[in-house]
Amino acid sequence: MSKLSPALKQLINAPFAKPSYTVVNPSTLTPTISKLASEARDHGVSTPAWLTFSTATAMTMNAPSAMTLLWDTAQKQDRSLNPVLTAELQREVGLKCISFNGIPRSINCLGAFYSALPEDVRTKLSNKPTREFKTDNIEQRKNDGLGLWDSVYYGFERKLLSKLGQSHPDLPVHIIHGHYASLLSNPSRHTYVDGEEKPRETHVGRVLTSLVAIACLRAQTGVGPQVVSHVFGLRKAYERGDAEAEGEVEVQGGKWLSSEEGNAWLLGWIDELVKGIGTMQEGDAEMTQSSGGTSFAPGLGKAKL
Repeated sequence: MSKLSPALKQLINAPFAKPSYTVVNPSTLTPTISKLASEARDHGVSTPAWLTFSTATAMTMNAPSAMTLLWDTAQKQDRSLNPVLTAELQREVGLKCISFNGIPRSINCLGAFYSALPEDVRTKLSNKPTREFKTDNIEQRKNDGLGLWDSVYYGFERKLLSKLGQSHPDLPVHIIHGHYASLLSNPSRHTYVDGEEKPRETHVGRVLTSLVAIACLRAQTGVGPQVVSHVFGLRKAYERGDAEAEGEVEVQGGKWLSSEEGNAWLLGWIDELVKGIGTMQEGDAEMTQSSGGTSFAPGLGKAKL
């Protein structure tokens, strides 16, 4: 098998190409997370809600260490939390980020997050897949995906699919089957832990999925129309009653987040997290790592090898 030359390896890993994770400064980010948690409590927004959109922001910023800080701060701010279920929630959020950020960031960030968790938490995480397509569930999963699409884009759902099909006939097929059916809609409310089937206690349902979408899209920048669509999608979760549908888990503060005031608060905090994650400390001088926007697509700096 051929090998990469040292020069090519150096080119691939050149600093200007930003080949690795976003470096996070805990002394800058931890107070930001604590303030977020405090404000969320003031507005009646539950930990699962703020932890969902902040985790999705960290994933988009390619910052697994920020996910670990979020996990740790959540435990300190809310002593009633189960540390394993908190990590499970963040893993589910990270998985759903694939639909908005692509596979590589989820692979890298979820792997690093898992490795950073305490061993007694890692060993208790669910270890069996739940999203496999099988002959006895494929039609139901496809219907689930289309149902979620209809909920998010209600009023424009079929018109939008037709428009997407003009761009490429398989675009709506892949979006519905490859994302809304297999990933964004939820599988059975059961999971497997150490070979035993148990109720799924971690549920990233209709409302939290909209929070994932909004956070990813806002943080990556450049996709304003999609941010608008998913802000409306969050509102429609309550306007249509889908947030209270059978199988959904109530999200405390979710209805307020779907309001005009809540929307502005949500977007503002995503922006604050982007700033907090994208700023590091060098000596006594603060410097921004991602002056071109976020770490998602900041453009290449001057090549220096």
